[in-house]
Amino acid sequence: MSAFCAIRRGVVLSPDRRRSERAIVLQLLRDDHAQRWTRGELRGELRIASAALVDSLDDLEQHGVVVTAEDDRVLASPCARRLDELELIGV
Repeated sequence: MSAFCAIRRGVVLSPDRRRSERAIVLQLLRDDHAQRWTRGELRGELRIASAALVDSLDDLEQHGVVVTAEDDRVLASPCARRLDELELIGV
């Protein structure tokens, strides 16, 4: 196993997947944008393929990191926001 892969519940995340999930979370926590993002806004800002975005968002939502709102916009979960306020999320 590569030292650059993250393991989550027995599943190995590729460096690309890990990078895309990190990028999504950081975008959702930006101070200069509304808290809710459309998938199109995220795709355009991150220049990520649609399939990769969907897979990453599904995984992040499953683990409680992001939430999909009723209007199908995506936002950071209250937990992720609190961790960011506590300065536990950094680059």
